[in-house]
Amino acid sequence: MARGADPEDTDLFAPRRVSTLQTAVAELSWLLGRGYAESSALALVGNRHRLRKRQRDAVRRSACPDASVIDRHARRLDTAALSGRSVVIDGFNCLITLEAALAGAPLFRGRDGVVRDIASVHGSWRRVETTAAALAGIAEWQRETGLVAATWLLDRPVANSGRLAALIEQHEHAAALHWTTELPFDPDALLMATQDVVATADGTVLDHCTTWTDLVGPVLARVAPHAWIVDLGG
Repeated sequence: MARGADPEDTDLFAPRRVSTLQTAVAELSWLLGRGYAESSALALVGNRHRLRKRQRDAVRRSACPDASVIDRHARRLDTAALSGRSVVIDGFNCLITLEAALAGAPLFRGRDGVVRDIASVHGSWRRVETTAAALAGIAEWQRETGLVAATWLLDRPVANSGRLAALIEQHEHAAALHWTTELPFDPDALLMATQDVVATADGTVLDHCTTWTDLVGPVLARVAPHAWIVDLGG
């Protein structure tokens, strides 16, 4: 089992499509910045450009109003600012993106500079061939940044979240890196409330958390330097 590319992705996200997708992201961002509901705004933009579902998913995850871009950047901590701090990791959000990238699926850099996937657990997570490499990459990232501890938040309603929690805690570097796991019903609420640094690509969380950092980008640079990343931020 893998989280690789869809058979149509080579065409849907071919270089000749990027300009249209970037325009769609810009248009959706403009509408969101003026109070339009995401669902109706995405339908308007998607229909205008005749986008397929996976293209619409990529556009939706890449869009961000100007005000949110500025605000997110103001609260983002770069690698040099992480030493001695603790991080709270949006577990499925970060891990699945890395699993997908390592399996050859396309990722998308949005207007806020964050890389996202269009994969989904569909209510159930399964360990895949790239899971171990993704966890090892996160461990190395934490070691290099000097973060003193990491708390992984995993959505309790997702099937097999307990198995992933056990896998994380049993990882060969878990004890040395002070990894712990929690299984809340609503991880987003905790991510938005914590005073620790948050690692996520979830737009709603990024708009409300105290401080955040990019986990996926630096890890990809180490474990998958040739990952398929489509820049839709323009």
